[in-house]
Amino acid sequence: MSSSPKTVAEVLKAGADYLAKHGVDAPQVACELLLGRLLHCRRLDVHTRHDQVLDEKRLEAMRRGINRVAAGEPAQYVTGETEFMGRAYKTDKRALIPRPETELLVEEALGCAPLWQKPQPAVLDWGTGAGCVAISLALARPGGLYLALDTSADALALARENSARHGLENKIGFSDSEVSDLLEAESMDAIAANPPYVPTAEWEKLPRHIRDHEPRAALDGGPTGLAVIESVIQDAALTLRLGGFLFLEIGHQQGAAVTWLLASNGFSDAQVKKDMAGHDRIVTATLAGPG
Repeated sequence: MSSSPKTVAEVLKAGADYLAKHGVDAPQVACELLLGRLLHCRRLDVHTRHDQVLDEKRLEAMRRGINRVAAGEPAQYVTGETEFMGRAYKTDKRALIPRPETELLVEEALGCAPLWQKPQPAVLDWGTGAGCVAISLALARPGGLYLALDTSADALALARENSARHGLENKIGFSDSEVSDLLEAESMDAIAANPPYVPTAEWEKLPRHIRDHEPRAALDGGPTGLAVIESVIQDAALTLRLGGFLFLEIGHQQGAAVTWLLASNGFSDAQVKKDMAGHDRIVTATLAGPG
């Protein structure tokens, strides 16, 4: 990126052009993220500051960030922060970068009226990563009891940091134990999960900023992409109370297969919800009672 641009608008255009030439996906968004961090504002608010002149210190910081992104590093790891459901979360290589699609998972859970009519619903965030799902639910529904699990100690450490950042140090429990080792049968009212669902063959074709930087264990769902999803469904069938709710994020075109797995494990009322691109993305289901 040239040293000549001085205003936010000029830096944004020059940076996006530079990243586009280096094959970076969504170069404009990457530049907005970098500038938002430098200007201490939300990404979209960058456009309200087009005429602001950047001093040399910020210009140099922007150049360093642009070069890191051009080399393949995700912009969210460069800034160390991601926005999710309107809140900022610490983000680094310890966990998967939270995606906008996962906000749909939270919205589905929050929209489940029967769950929140319970006096103190017990909710499990399976595979919490950076902690965004559990934290978002706890902030929106403080009357619940929340537990967040992840097999990665590094991810759990990040989730705890984010929990403290949002004032929830004593509100969410965190553990790296297996569900079957930690929880008794029929002990939870709801489970929300964003498990690895990318088929191994597709993972190998992902863009380099994902494949080379984000944790593979959080993405690779085995040969068909369904290995971990099936395990989650089986654990949920044992851990949920009868009538309990399961909210799953899935891969595109996995709706039919996941619906079949749910029916095979005692769930009913499965519904597949699509994302803004029209792809299968969220499945909700209820653990059926007798008969």
